[in-house]
Amino acid sequence: MSTADFPTMTTAEIRSTFLNFFEERGLKLYPSSSLVPEDPSLLLANAGMNQFKEYYQGKKTMKEIGACSCQKCVRTNDIDCIGEDGRHLSFFEMLGDFSFGGVSKQQACAWAFELITEKFKLPLDRLYFTVFTDDDETHDVWRSLGVPEDHISRLGEDDNFWAAGPTGPCGPCSEIYFDQGEDVGCGKPDCKPGCDCDRFLEFWNLVFTQYDRQEDGSMPELPHRNLDTGMGLERMAAILQHKSANYDGDIMQGLIKLGEQISGKSYDPEAYSGPSRSLRIIADHARAVDFMISDGILPGNEGREYVLRRLLRRAVFHGRLLGIEGAFLTKFIDAVNEIMGGAYPELLKNVALVKGIVSAEEERFSTTLDTGRAYLDEALDGLAAGTTLPGDVAFKLHDTYGFPIDLTVEITQGAGHDVDMDAFDACMAEQKSRARAAANRDAWGDFNNVWTALSDELTPTEFDGYEHNELKGAKVVAIVADGERVSEAAEGSEVEVLLDRTSFYAEMGGQVGDTGTLVSEAAKLEVTDTKGHNGLYAHVAKVFEGTLHEGDVVTASIDAHRRELIRRNHTATHLLDAALKSVLGEHVNQAGSLVDDGRLRFDFTHFEALTAEQLHEVEDIVNVEIFSAKPVVTKVCGIEEAKAAGAVALFGEKYGDVVRMVSCGTEDVPFSRELCGGTHARNTSELGLFKIVSESSTGSNVRRIEAVTSLGALAWLDERNDALDAVAAELKCRPEDAAGRIADIKAGAREAEAKLKQALLGGSSDKIQAAMGAAIDCGSYKAVIARMDGLEAGELREAWDAIRDKANGGDVACFLATATPEGKVALLAAATDGAVKAGFGAGDVIRKVAEHVGGRGGGRPNMAQAGGKDAAGIEAALAAAREMLA
Repeated sequence: MSTADFPTMTTAEIRSTFLNFFEERGLKLYPSSSLVPEDPSLLLANAGMNQFKEYYQGKKTMKEIGACSCQKCVRTNDIDCIGEDGRHLSFFEMLGDFSFGGVSKQQACAWAFELITEKFKLPLDRLYFTVFTDDDETHDVWRSLGVPEDHISRLGEDDNFWAAGPTGPCGPCSEIYFDQGEDVGCGKPDCKPGCDCDRFLEFWNLVFTQYDRQEDGSMPELPHRNLDTGMGLERMAAILQHKSANYDGDIMQGLIKLGEQISGKSYDPEAYSGPSRSLRIIADHARAVDFMISDGILPGNEGREYVLRRLLRRAVFHGRLLGIEGAFLTKFIDAVNEIMGGAYPELLKNVALVKGIVSAEEERFSTTLDTGRAYLDEALDGLAAGTTLPGDVAFKLHDTYGFPIDLTVEITQGAGHDVDMDAFDACMAEQKSRARAAANRDAWGDFNNVWTALSDELTPTEFDGYEHNELKGAKVVAIVADGERVSEAAEGSEVEVLLDRTSFYAEMGGQVGDTGTLVSEAAKLEVTDTKGHNGLYAHVAKVFEGTLHEGDVVTASIDAHRRELIRRNHTATHLLDAALKSVLGEHVNQAGSLVDDGRLRFDFTHFEALTAEQLHEVEDIVNVEIFSAKPVVTKVCGIEEAKAAGAVALFGEKYGDVVRMVSCGTEDVPFSRELCGGTHARNTSELGLFKIVSESSTGSNVRRIEAVTSLGALAWLDERNDALDAVAAELKCRPEDAAGRIADIKAGAREAEAKLKQALLGGSSDKIQAAMGAAIDCGSYKAVIARMDGLEAGELREAWDAIRDKANGGDVACFLATATPEGKVALLAAATDGAVKAGFGAGDVIRKVAEHVGGRGGGRPNMAQAGGKDAAGIEAALAAAREMLA
């Protein structure tokens, strides 16, 4: 078929044409939601409808007739297939239009038909449509729009019927296919949409959710029909750029060409192995990595964090296969940002952070590859010639060490062995089965709870606690007990109380919820916590007097002293954030926090532990701001105004059109300015003093600082002073002399230990004398085999030196074992040159006996060492050495 059948469009042009088309027809344009979904049942956003789920359920309503979006998505179930064909992608963009009763099936189909034939100008003779087996309604709609009968196929439930689960919302689908031509098909005369060949490419799926399937199998109509459509942007780009694969569109080709430049390898679009496969994988995975980190996901070992780490490491590995030396992935991050930053501005907000995380993970994985290689080499050393590497070993390399199976196969075959891929695939299938079972839970059920229903019925709670500790005249709008709405709560009941307005701050943004009391004319409640549920503030309370009824009026009073301490600690986190950026760099971003009345905990992105000097500098900077007594100013404004003013937004956080901006200082450019809904001190001087009490790691690329202020700082200093006084009393010195006194004691201890070691290791020591007396006569040399517990691994060499000196120039060898003071095992085999010539091999001895202590090691013929974990096996190791040398 001629490429002149329809015009060419770039990916950016396709995206804007689709969105503009539906916005012009009354649908509201929504930006893509984050890859981190609000739905807790989803690992990552994987469809355009994710952010509209509650509208489909009827839990929320939309004033417009519908919505449209271009959703960034990540799917993870086919990662191992990526690169092996032209279809699979980990990251992709999904164009979609959605309606919740406002658009009819007739209208939805007519718009779809108009867009693809008039805007995209695809020829009708290359378009094919499928409908559900008995969906005559959709069939007749397509026919009325001019689709020929022989271009419409009916497919069964597996292909053209969508369901949320065994029960619940469901309905027929209609898919639109593009005929790529007979030359890419199977050649069968009955080839049509639904065939397994590549001729007919499905690019748009229209789902008409109109039924509510019951337990008995009946399917009554939903209160209103829903529309959910999805058009894969990469597929549409391939079609409109006259290509046959997702990787041949302009975006992916730009990234693949970068891979060609870096590696020096050439890309063949028809090759699905070797360098072309690796180039596809790097291009795909680099794009996914950039978007995931930009949405606040950090590499880790669980959930979406593990998915990110796996994609990143797989890209690094395929760089190695291409022969790329050194770090290279940040070049792809720059390329993705240049190509897609216009459509997704979030990519450009934290470039330094994203590149820093990628660089650190790339460096760390190099070490992982080396560790996995050591494990694999050990396994290969134990195989007889021509035998197969067990599949469970290959799977452990893949699952535990993050060692890709491709690399395992390549190295194993290079050593003259095959990998038992059937056993490996069985292990993988078992793992995927477990993951699939966990992922296939009914995602809709998690939303059907009392809080979702209440949030749809009630207006959000009005928070009036920034300036007021007590609020009179608040109305009880709902009471929840044991997950159910109740009308009243009697004395002794534990409930969650919702008010129309409150002075209590609900736990959010790291700040803990307020405590206090609720008092009505007939009841008194003690509030132990305040939680947020979809904009509703739930006062977690116990009725300790009377009975509370829905509709009652109460006075809400917070624990004012506790709130004041929380205010101070919250302001301290803002000052700490700014100080860390000043000392470490702009890559620092908040990655979590906890603010209560006793302390603050602040997690932030950074790649290494802070030095003592850096911690002191951060601490000093914060205290200077505190002692400067700067006003803490809040302002409610538009998000764009806040951004223009330089306000810091939390990495990966979602904000509305109106935000609250908190500034520490009244300058045009204050020391700290952040978007924050929490409560804060009125002046930095209220914090009194800021003291860092610990700095630690919470995972790769994330550090944690814990600190205290105000009364908490005084309490911490008092505790430290009391401890120092106690130490000084034990040392019988002044507190300021304690460090020097301890240094003197340690020096004396080291001197005594050195004398003891000399007594043990010197040529005149009893142990050395006894070992020499029990030496085995090996003809031309003697072999000393001895256990010398209490020595460190390095001190065994000193024992060998004493044995060699004691031999007075004669040839001698030794095998020494020790259980160290830490409970570990150290082994040493050593020999003079003459003993080695006579047949003693230190490396051979160590390799054969180390297994008895659960260790491994090796070395040269004249010196070899090993470590182990099982001290109970030392006697067996000594016996094995004696047997070898006897």
